[in-house]
Amino acid sequence: MTAPTLPASWTLRPLGAHDIDSLLHVQTVCYGDSFLESQAVFARRLACPHQCSIGVVRPGQTALLAYLAAYWSNPGKITPLDGDFSAPAPGPHVLYLHDMSVLPELSGQGVARHLVQHLFAAARQRGVQQAALVSVQGSQTYWERQGFSVKPVLDAQQSMHLETYGPGATYMTAAL
Repeated sequence: MTAPTLPASWTLRPLGAHDIDSLLHVQTVCYGDSFLESQAVFARRLACPHQCSIGVVRPGQTALLAYLAAYWSNPGKITPLDGDFSAPAPGPHVLYLHDMSVLPELSGQGVARHLVQHLFAAARQRGVQQAALVSVQGSQTYWERQGFSVKPVLDAQQSMHLETYGPGATYMTAAL
């Protein structure tokens, strides 16, 4: 599956520390108060060497229209809500999609799919064969359309991390 072509009116780029305020604005618009994560946590996440987060902006502008916060992790590892992107241990890696938000003005235009497919391609280039995420706010069907399926969480610590997202949160994985 290839990503839709990104219109010339949008630019895809890596996220950096200068994006934190804009990222938090998009997060607030998309999630309300339910899943807000702190500025300090996002600063640490974007500073870590194993993050691969990306965003969409209009050419020549800095304000984010959408973002996908992601990093290289290990199979079965769940990042708790408002938790740091811990460094992966040696061994197989996964692409962990932690948080994706698209401003309502771009809803239905393929931006989310483009973000996901862009990182899937980057993961394949690194030899990574799996992606993982936590589905929240009834998004499980969307993620199933992207190739993800529910994966049981058997580890007690990872189950506690999953519970930080509240009722209905589901751990999912996809083969790349």
